[in-house]
Amino acid sequence: MFVVGAANSAGQAALHLAKYARRVTMLVRGPSLAAKMSAYLVNEIEATDLIDVRLHTDVVDGAGDRRLQSLTVRNSVTGRTEVMEAAALFVLIGATPHTGWLPDGVGRDERGFILTGRDVLTEGTRHRWPLERPPLSLETSLPGVFAVGDVRHRSTKRVASAVGEGAVAIQLVHDYFDSTSSAPAAPYDR
Repeated sequence: MFVVGAANSAGQAALHLAKYARRVTMLVRGPSLAAKMSAYLVNEIEATDLIDVRLHTDVVDGAGDRRLQSLTVRNSVTGRTEVMEAAALFVLIGATPHTGWLPDGVGRDERGFILTGRDVLTEGTRHRWPLERPPLSLETSLPGVFAVGDVRHRSTKRVASAVGEGAVAIQLVHDYFDSTSSAPAAPYDR
């Protein structure tokens, strides 16, 4: 089993998985665990023989037939790549949304998570919804622009939820186009 990450949640996951797996390998992009992980977790991980820590390591590919069977990892210092057998991959790389690149017209909460659906209409937000209809459930403050997954305000922060939201968003895009093809375009002046 592989755990990608170097903060407390990744350390806790690795320790938990080590109770059940033959081996757990932590893949860490940075030079150490100590930069973002509590000292007690670092000590526990170092004391657990079933956990390997690979520093300066990025996952660059995954492969398998109907399930994950291997990962390709690259050492960011040496550039060397390696294919490793893998049965499971857990990605715990934080909850920073990295949405600063979006235009101001896309409403976000104080931490940068994107407002969608009813949250676009929440009192106190500085974004005005320009249409008479309410936003669709995954629609942002820009009509016809949808957001799914962890980047959304109040999302469940789970891969399965993000995948499901992606499937739902496809239907919402169709609904959006169906509604705009029969109605005149709404003015939008941001």
